[in-house]
Amino acid sequence: MVGLPGFGFLRNLIERRSLLYQMVRRDFERRYVGSMGGWLWGLLQPLILLLSWTFVFHVCMKMEVPPGQGTRNYTVFLFTGYLPWMLFNETITRSSMSLLEHANLITKTVFPSEIIPVSVFLSSLINHALTFVIALAAVVYFDRSLSWFTWMLPAYVLLLGLFAIGISWMVAAFQVYLRDTAQVVTVLLTFWFWITPIFIDINQIPERFRFLLALNPLSFLVRAYRERILTAHMPDWSEFGLLALWACASFVAGGLIFKQLKKGFADVL
Repeated sequence: MVGLPGFGFLRNLIERRSLLYQMVRRDFERRYVGSMGGWLWGLLQPLILLLSWTFVFHVCMKMEVPPGQGTRNYTVFLFTGYLPWMLFNETITRSSMSLLEHANLITKTVFPSEIIPVSVFLSSLINHALTFVIALAAVVYFDRSLSWFTWMLPAYVLLLGLFAIGISWMVAAFQVYLRDTAQVVTVLLTFWFWITPIFIDINQIPERFRFLLALNPLSFLVRAYRERILTAHMPDWSEFGLLALWACASFVAGGLIFKQLKKGFADVL
């Protein structure tokens, strides 16, 4: 498996972990340089968005939490489902322009460009961890309990990371040659967001459209986050296996595409 491009890149990243650490640190600090609020802005934006959605969908449209979700608080229900999407969306969106932003490194030095989307994911993961802590605090405050299965979430974060990095390698590489890629990605992510059951439960989706969920790994991740945090439901291991298959396929496919397109980066950039 290590011979596959995605996992070969992974081995190279482990060998260059010091460089990766510096890239992650630089990326995280650069995002908030000169800002009085600093990294707090990374928490404030999703929280304001969640409160806005809660007002529109729960207060105005009277949507309620579906039965069997482990909570009756709509904000908690929404928050726990939005967590994996937030990490995925931020990784893909920021990675789409990442190679262009580091063109000086790619063209002037012998630089492992595959490390750039990975550093974007890890930088986004810091914000994710901080937001996750707030989500857990909200669950404890509103529901007075926390599932024992919450400890399993790092396994899902790992699969989410493999899936997101694979796609990030693809879109980042395509953006070097096709400068409309980032705009296309934004449109596709908007569509992807609305076919992911974040605002509703899967059972509320009409039967004829549920095939879309089987083709959407984020639907598994949203449900896994909610179940691991809010309920005592045992993980669905067949679903976990399918998610792992999606993650590894994305990681390997992204590695293959990136490896092929990487050869011309210096010339195009």
